[in-house]
Amino acid sequence: MRQYLAGKIRNIALAGHGGSGKTSLAEALLFKAGEIDRLGKIADGNTALDFDPEEIKRQVSVSSAMYPFTWGSVKINLIDTPGLFDFAGGMYEGVRAAESVVIALSAKDGVEVGTEKAYELAGKMKKARMFFVNKMDVEHADFYKVLEELKTKFGPSVCPLVVPFVNGDKAECYINLVENKAYAYDGKGNPKETAMPDFAHRLDGLRNAISEAVAETDEALFEKYFSGEEFTRDEIISGIHKGVKSGSITPVLCGSSVTLEGIDMLLDAMVDHLPSAYESAGEVAENEKGEPVEIACTDEAPLAAFVFKTVADPFVGKLSYVKVVAGKLSGDFAPINSRTGQPERLGKIIYVKGKKQEETAFLTAGDIGAITKLSETVTGDSLCDPKRVVSFEKIQFPHATLSMAVKVKKKGDEGKVAGGIARLIEEDPSLSFEQNAETKQQIISGLGEQHLDIVVSKLKSKFGVEIDLIPPRVPYRETIRKKVKVEGKHKKQTGGHGQYGHVWIEFEPHDGEELIFETNVFGGAVPKNYFPAVEKGLQECIKKGVIAGYPVVGLKATLVDGSYHPVDSSEMAFKTAAALAYKAGMTQASPVLLEPIGSLKVIVPDANTGDVMGELNKRRGRVLGMNPVEGGMQEVIGEVPMSEMHDFTTFLRSVTQGRGSFTLTFERYEQLPANLEDAVKEDARKMAEEE
Repeated sequence: MRQYLAGKIRNIALAGHGGSGKTSLAEALLFKAGEIDRLGKIADGNTALDFDPEEIKRQVSVSSAMYPFTWGSVKINLIDTPGLFDFAGGMYEGVRAAESVVIALSAKDGVEVGTEKAYELAGKMKKARMFFVNKMDVEHADFYKVLEELKTKFGPSVCPLVVPFVNGDKAECYINLVENKAYAYDGKGNPKETAMPDFAHRLDGLRNAISEAVAETDEALFEKYFSGEEFTRDEIISGIHKGVKSGSITPVLCGSSVTLEGIDMLLDAMVDHLPSAYESAGEVAENEKGEPVEIACTDEAPLAAFVFKTVADPFVGKLSYVKVVAGKLSGDFAPINSRTGQPERLGKIIYVKGKKQEETAFLTAGDIGAITKLSETVTGDSLCDPKRVVSFEKIQFPHATLSMAVKVKKKGDEGKVAGGIARLIEEDPSLSFEQNAETKQQIISGLGEQHLDIVVSKLKSKFGVEIDLIPPRVPYRETIRKKVKVEGKHKKQTGGHGQYGHVWIEFEPHDGEELIFETNVFGGAVPKNYFPAVEKGLQECIKKGVIAGYPVVGLKATLVDGSYHPVDSSEMAFKTAAALAYKAGMTQASPVLLEPIGSLKVIVPDANTGDVMGELNKRRGRVLGMNPVEGGMQEVIGEVPMSEMHDFTTFLRSVTQGRGSFTLTFERYEQLPANLEDAVKEDARKMAEEE
């Protein structure tokens, strides 16, 4: 593939709700551009961008995929992103690397949650936006209803550029409002100019809306519009381009990725209206002192690039997707990784075309490609010329909200699991993993059930490890409720020296977590040199409580009396005596189980606040308050036992159709209701047996 200057490159992410036809749209764009010779189908598992075995099996995109192609004299780096919320990490990668986002939506289903999320993410990352109303060929498609929804939801920036003329249930032709021409399509998706249909006053209103939007982008154009003059075609295209770049215009086009209707006009619009890499790929980075540095997108500048995606395959090796913001990235140059401060040897530099790869000598400013075999570089790292070491803003991936414990099917595979998941996290930073020392479980966290299901499949297919996922154990605690004074006496006579340790200890509750150990011994009943042994014995004992073996918190122990033997007493004897006193004291001091309580913040649409509050009550939670949030949302603040929350993300997604989000952080421990103690004891017994 030949090299292009930044002004002739468009980096475009395809985003939208799951099922809106993004991958099929990508297929149609590639076919229309002559990059592929036949239209693949998701149902047949032969599309250019859904090539992962998991994607073929599930018939959905699970990660972002890329395919560069040309349209006219312009190179388009197309990044197809997943629409399902469980795989939102792929959308974050794709949008971060692009300058523009084309948001696909169904002409039948209209604006859905995924449409809103894609629009918001593009706005947050300051990317140009364009809507494509897909599936105009399906039954009950209604472009004008969808257009009204878009205007209602996203405001006056929404501006249609291509509209259908519908007769009955079928779009007879498509009107390009910029060109003021109508096109009909044959069975192969080839356009043919046709007579402008009788559209009454609607056409004038639509064209007027474009002129108004264009007039707002430039003072000279505003004066021309105000004086009643018509804009030329070039002025309209230039004005739309400026408006799209600034965010004041969000164009709407339509067509079908199945029949190829409108696909040529979408390609033209991508080239004409979306900003080039030269215009919008420049960024503000940070230098080594943390000061902001403007990086312009030009070949002449020192190299500055960032890695936005990693593929870590045990068979193929590691592949790092990189966007060059400035300078040239070539194989004979060893850039500095700004995170490690070390030079990185580059492997092959390639263009990724779906599952195919094409080698290239270098990547120019504004272009996107991939590098093989980078040893230390991970997603989010910046690669720079040693003359100007900078760090680009990292991708803020969505937080993992569903945690499950790993249960290996074959004993001894725990190490393989940890290694395999570490490789998968390299590919997908929205996953997280920890070895919980207390519950003796490996915990994996992701964005939802399907997300974790993919992890299970990939561990088996790529790393040969079979696992099940089970709800994670809860780290309970134990404490006491009353003050007691108990004796601990260890006396053992053997052939030589005996063992003798004798203590009286007062145990009482206190508000802190740690053990408080004090002494109040008179007359040297227990010599001071044995005090540390008594404390050490207690510190070891509190690791296991007397109810279910969970660690003990909120315990104060005061050594008040005891006795010793000048020959037989030893540190070990007093440690043992302290342990005996602990067992006796804990049993007598009304021991109770404590459960972890989390501080919960849930953002939900106004209409769902009642559902969430009702659910929190079911989960033994308490609602503490509510705050209004922009966009018709409410923040519900509460406290809830963490044992009740492992599947809350599934409930919230279901009831809010994916609009809701939450954070849960540990707050404190509270007494577990007595009716739940037996189940916790039984689980603790099973855990002890497994050990």
